[in-house]
Amino acid sequence: MKKTPLLNIALSRLVASLGHGDIVVIGDAGLPVPPGVALIDLALTHGVPDFASTLNVLLSEMQVQSHVLAEELLLQPSPGLSEVQRLHGEGALGTRQLTSHAQFKELSAQARAIIRTGECRPYSNIALLAGVTF
Repeated sequence: MKKTPLLNIALSRLVASLGHGDIVVIGDAGLPVPPGVALIDLALTHGVPDFASTLNVLLSEMQVQSHVLAEELLLQPSPGLSEVQRLHGEGALGTRQLTSHAQFKELSAQARAIIRTGECRPYSNIALLAGVTF
């Protein structure tokens, strides 16, 4: 049995396969998945799993160099945004880049995978760029 909180097989495989600079997107339930991008669908129902929990569990195994947020998220106070701000302040998310939601959706076409959550708050999406541990 694994020692880290991440139990999902597909997510563990994804993290293990990442190289420096690869992109992983955690998205809300409505984020479109571009053709050709792998989807890891965790959504069960509205709010389950939520964005913040999914982000925290993924970070238990993934080294992050930087992250990208849509500017619109900053205009929508939410528990997910509060958690992103906390993690960013602790250095767990590396540097930050802001973009429009439309540009974020274009960026998601470059992702190795999109992780769909049950989050139903608009713009609760983050792109994580993989870092290295050395």
